[in-house]
Amino acid sequence: MSDHYAALGVSRDASQDDIKKAYRRLARKLHPDVNPGAADEFKDVSAAYDVLSSPEKRRAYDRGESLGGFGGGAAGGFGFSDIFDTFFGGAAGGGRGPATRARRGQDALIRIEVPLPEAVFGADRTIAVDTAVVCPTCSGSCCQPGTSPRTCEVCGGRGQVQRQVRSFLGQVMTTAPCPNCQGFGTTIPSPCPECAGEGRIQERRDLTVRVPPGVSTGTRIQLAGQSEVGPAGGPPGDLFVEVVEEPHETFTRRGDDLHCTVVVPMTAAALGTELSVDTLDGGQQVDVRPGTQSGEVHTLRGMGVGHLRGGGRGDLLVHVDVQTPTRLDDRQEELLRQLAEIRGEEAPEGRLTSAGGGVFGRLRDMFSGR
Repeated sequence: MSDHYAALGVSRDASQDDIKKAYRRLARKLHPDVNPGAADEFKDVSAAYDVLSSPEKRRAYDRGESLGGFGGGAAGGFGFSDIFDTFFGGAAGGGRGPATRARRGQDALIRIEVPLPEAVFGADRTIAVDTAVVCPTCSGSCCQPGTSPRTCEVCGGRGQVQRQVRSFLGQVMTTAPCPNCQGFGTTIPSPCPECAGEGRIQERRDLTVRVPPGVSTGTRIQLAGQSEVGPAGGPPGDLFVEVVEEPHETFTRRGDDLHCTVVVPMTAAALGTELSVDTLDGGQQVDVRPGTQSGEVHTLRGMGVGHLRGGGRGDLLVHVDVQTPTRLDDRQEELLRQLAEIRGEEAPEGRLTSAGGGVFGRLRDMFSGR
């Protein structure tokens, strides 16, 4: 491990202010723009200052702990190229070169409404999107056909220009993107008339989206490379399709299970019957046992929503609502009175039961998962 205190010429008990002053003095003397032959020594001084100027790094260094090494590497995530770029505009590294015109397009998000049957079984949907595509006239070159980019006359194709500025180190050279070519190193003397030199145009496209079984509101489907192309024909971004599930007039969804209610006449509930109910899978038979009460649930296995991850489907839960007649003709009333007399129910007692039983108890158990 190199001696950072010796590199800066300070004692091990030097204050932070003394370390800063020593670094500034040596930086003015050893900076490559001032002393081209002292680049290595300047790197050692910069590495030493990077460690000793940080109280945490300095304590670790004094304890003899490794800091990941220097000598061109990163020190705590901050490399020498970052030091040079921050203070000297990349002068020590010779610059980064011209930027490319072609850049990746942005990702996009659209929403589609999905009816319950499509969420249950999945479906293929066709959607229209307005997005950017490669210009058919210039094929992304940004130039009018028959022309080509021209090397920038200001930066000579480097994409950067240097200038002298005053700093605490004295006169130093800084590097910045060329204002004439915006850092690309080339200019477009004759832009494409169709895309105005963008290399892309707006166009409406039809896309097919596979909606998998089990989607729900908030589910996002990623279509890789189906968003807009970037400037100068750069690679396209990704399109995300977010699902909004439409409510259904008959079925209510809870997770991957579906719930519905079937109305059963009082007499049918007492005597028992078989009902035909319309489900998303077609007509199904539900066996209503004699003595069925309101709130009872019949489960049709595997007739709910398809699982988004993995095979199989949820269940369809059919809730029974026993309907008591509200209007009786004379004959019906007479028969019911005879039944009440036979069962000894002409004047029933107002007998209270525990809240754990009956319809409300069953509803509580159903929603608590018991």
